[in-house]
Amino acid sequence: METPLSTDRLVIRDWTPDDAEAAFGIYGAEDVTHWLTPAMDRVGDIGAMRAVLQAWQEAQPNLPPPRGRWAIERKEDGAVIGGLGIRLLPPFEEDLELSWQLSPGVWGQGYASEAATALIEWAFTQDTEELFAVARPNNTRAIAVAKRLGMQWVGETDKYYNLRLQVYRIRHTDLID
Repeated sequence: METPLSTDRLVIRDWTPDDAEAAFGIYGAEDVTHWLTPAMDRVGDIGAMRAVLQAWQEAQPNLPPPRGRWAIERKEDGAVIGGLGIRLLPPFEEDLELSWQLSPGVWGQGYASEAATALIEWAFTQDTEELFAVARPNNTRAIAVAKRLGMQWVGETDKYYNLRLQVYRIRHTDLID
């Protein structure tokens, strides 16, 4: 993404190592990592989080758009409240997965839907025809966000990440009136 995306309340921008403390509040929270796909252990400390962010920052320029990982920053106070990603789904690496992770303290305020909508709209300007979201069957929050985004239920599968997952899809044509 050449410039940060902006919504009424949010800025979607590249991660930096300076975001480590806020990112640790997300990726260090068991309430978040419990639901992640692929399954991910909770990041252990701020130093480990800084290393993860440095790796993401170094990888970002080499990923073809719309792939990448971004921070979600709240405009009103500059707080980093979440993360977004678009990456290839295994095992065939043909389908692009849209993912979102928010700090538990901001759940239920519409930030995930707002940020993901902006990223979807941008992704569809990058010669992308469809995006998928996967969620563990009991992850009612993620499933609700996928539905709010206009994603359609595709089915349940275990082909991604060796987990039983619900699959949702949105196509570029879904956004055309």
